[in-house]
Amino acid sequence: MPKSDRLLAWPTIYSSRGRVISSHEHSTPQETLSFEQALAQLNALVQKLESGQLPLEESVAAFEQGVKLSRHCEALLDQAEQRLAVLDADAENDAARHDEHAD
Repeated sequence: MPKSDRLLAWPTIYSSRGRVISSHEHSTPQETLSFEQALAQLNALVQKLESGQLPLEESVAAFEQGVKLSRHCEALLDQAEQRLAVLDADAENDAARHDEHAD
C-alpha cells in the first residue's frame, strides 16, 4: 500500500476534565506530516488559542501540540536547507570542473 494511502488516526487529546481538546480523524501522526500539513494544523491551533474560548487545560494542551508541530516544521525546513546546500555545493563543484576544462 503506498504511503499516501495509509492515513493513520491522530490520537484524541482529552483535558483533565475529560473534554475532547483535539481529534483529527483524518490526520496522520506528526512525524509523517508534510510541512504544509503540519503548518496548517499549527495555524488551526493558533486560531483556537487566539480565540480565547479554550479553558486553561485545553489551551495548555493545544500549546504543547503547537510546540511539537513547530519543531516538526523547523526540522523539515532544516532538512530542506541541507538538501539545497548539497545541491549548491554540487553545482559549484561542477562549475569549477567546467572552468578547469575550459582553460
